[in-house]
Amino acid sequence: MILRSNRMEKVHSDIRGPLYEEALRMQAAGEKVLKLNTGNPASFGFTLPDSVRRALAEHVDEAVPYCDMRGMPEARRVICEYHKRRGLKNITVDDIFIGNGVSEVASMAMTALVSTGDEILMPSPCYSLWSNNAYICSGVPVFYHCDPRNNWNPDPDDIARKVTSRTKAIVLINPNNPTGAVYSRETLLAIADIARKHHLVLLSDEIYDRLVMDDLPYYSMAALAPDVPCITFNGLSKSHIICGFRCGWMVFNSPDDVLEDIKQAVTQLASMRLCGNALTQLVIPAAMADPESTRAMLVPGGRLYEQRKATTETLAQIEGVSFIPNRAAFYLFPAIDGSVYNFKNDHDFAMQFLHEKHVLVIPGAGFDWTDDIRVRIVMLPEAAELKFAMEEMGDFLKKHKR
Repeated sequence: MILRSNRMEKVHSDIRGPLYEEALRMQAAGEKVLKLNTGNPASFGFTLPDSVRRALAEHVDEAVPYCDMRGMPEARRVICEYHKRRGLKNITVDDIFIGNGVSEVASMAMTALVSTGDEILMPSPCYSLWSNNAYICSGVPVFYHCDPRNNWNPDPDDIARKVTSRTKAIVLINPNNPTGAVYSRETLLAIADIARKHHLVLLSDEIYDRLVMDDLPYYSMAALAPDVPCITFNGLSKSHIICGFRCGWMVFNSPDDVLEDIKQAVTQLASMRLCGNALTQLVIPAAMADPESTRAMLVPGGRLYEQRKATTETLAQIEGVSFIPNRAAFYLFPAIDGSVYNFKNDHDFAMQFLHEKHVLVIPGAGFDWTDDIRVRIVMLPEAAELKFAMEEMGDFLKKHKR
């Protein structure tokens, strides 16, 4: 047997890991499974906006040739304008790289930035894209604590304690996946101070910034700390229901060209893959000019609003289940009290729940969280279906009391 690279030893993807494979096996055997494992709105009846559909239909011929390796000029211009409205200063279209989802541009940025043994501070819980990229680059993810008692905000003191001579960057996921948290201005400024003091790069994943709910204020990190080198990541997958289009980008914001060498390295990587999906890029101007289709999902009567309400109101009635309601996106990260229920760990809970109730959720350990038993619930099915699934969780838990 030819063995895999040792860089793959710690790579994990629980969202499509063993539990997901078991769910597929059950479906192949004729069993119905409600898959709450991945944020894929179109799988639950969400449709792309008409603005996106028209842009694709009317401009498809423009996507036949390779485009600029950094992305189509008009798409980058619109992205640049969007981030300037978010408060980013001194950025140009040449600071923007469009890729095949945030997954690709995050990988490009990490490959360009991380040397063997470099430490990257990242949140716990953490979307595994970031920790996996650190492993693949032979870097070391160092996890800082996000506090459920403080609405899942990161703990700046914990971040500061974990900075060493090998620390290269701080990853922020705001709004957060898997918690749905939106970080406070005070927290972000405190993290910026740490980066400033230790000459660290900020990597700010902000793909859910257009899915903030409840009129909550939202702050882009690069806007709050224009003097700190920052790469901002964003995209249209969730806000405009086009996950399969793989539409993401990153924006370099750097005082005195501090990130210029990293940007040149990213340019080399972009050249290697020739260009991002040009069909995807056709729709960016139309999508960014259509915030209303996104906003309609977030207000009372909108699907994301009503689905959160159905989920949280039902979960709140279950003994031994606690959670902080999400303030953005469509994820919930509830805790299951191990003193009330008899489970070995979060994976044991999720596997038994899958087998007994045919509902797939992802263990907290899949997001590098080990403090207690938690699972991520994706709130994308219709409200009635989510309410029933949470009632099933309540019935399931009753049978597993200590």
